[in-house]
Amino acid sequence: MSERYDKVANYIKELAAEFLMRENNRTSLITVTSADCSPDLKKATIYITVLPTDKEKTALEFAKRKRPEIREFFKKKMTTKNIPFIDIELDLGEKHRQRIDELLREK
Repeated sequence: MSERYDKVANYIKELAAEFLMRENNRTSLITVTSADCSPDLKKATIYITVLPTDKEKTALEFAKRKRPEIREFFKKKMTTKNIPFIDIELDLGEKHRQRIDELLREK
């Protein structure tokens, strides 16, 4: 079960990255860092990072507005029984890792 779950989550990550790359307005770089699925594969959370960081709020709003279109894109590409409902969040773990790296370099 976990291998299938991991494969679906990875495929969702790849598809979301493809969609956002195509639809992005090019004012910021949106990177899909990971995706999580619920055990029943009916819900998925996509985690993104945005550069420059001052554009995070507008990029997140853009991505959230595109959720219905992302789901339609998934319907065309995925062969699973259930197409998950999508939520999009900023990847704070990546931001924290970058901050730790900065602090370590300062020493």
